[in-house]
Amino acid sequence: MTQTLEQITQQAKACRLCEDILEPNPIFVISPKAKLLIVGQAPGRKVHETHIPWNDPSGDRLRRWLNVDRDQFYTLPEIAILPAGFCYPGKGKSGDLPPPKICAQTWHDKMLRLMPDVELTLLIGMYAQNHYLGDSKKATLTETVQHWEEYLEKGFLPLPHPSPRNAIWLKRNAWFENEVVEQLQARVGGMLR
Repeated sequence: MTQTLEQITQQAKACRLCEDILEPNPIFVISPKAKLLIVGQAPGRKVHETHIPWNDPSGDRLRRWLNVDRDQFYTLPEIAILPAGFCYPGKGKSGDLPPPKICAQTWHDKMLRLMPDVELTLLIGMYAQNHYLGDSKKATLTETVQHWEEYLEKGFLPLPHPSPRNAIWLKRNAWFENEVVEQLQARVGGMLR
């Protein structure tokens, strides 16, 4: 039986698979008109509290990379957002805890079937890249992002996390914003206009 977008959304919003380890508050955006899919890590504390995906400094940088404003980001039906983990995983020693793998394993395929027009999937950070690229990812996130053209042929674009914590990585890897972000903006601009 094929489930509708509304049914899947209701089921995912009611998900309690991880309630023994985190406070359930699934945050995602799916759309049958999606052309751009953003797969990130998991909502941070601020996103968890506001219920708005990418509503933090990471989201500000991501929107700059995409060259879309805040209003477009949240209202265009061509943009969908599926974190690797739908709920805030809690704080760890050096940032947020990893998203539980069961989330993407349970929900992503079901939701992707309802978004047949996705042309480009942004894989933001290691957890998204691990889930979608599997053995084809490189030894490090930097190497995977450096080989972005290889994955683009398959509809994926691996990106570092846009977190302010990655400012040093972005400084050391200036090629990313000079080369990859330029290509990203051109592709996204073509899809959304």
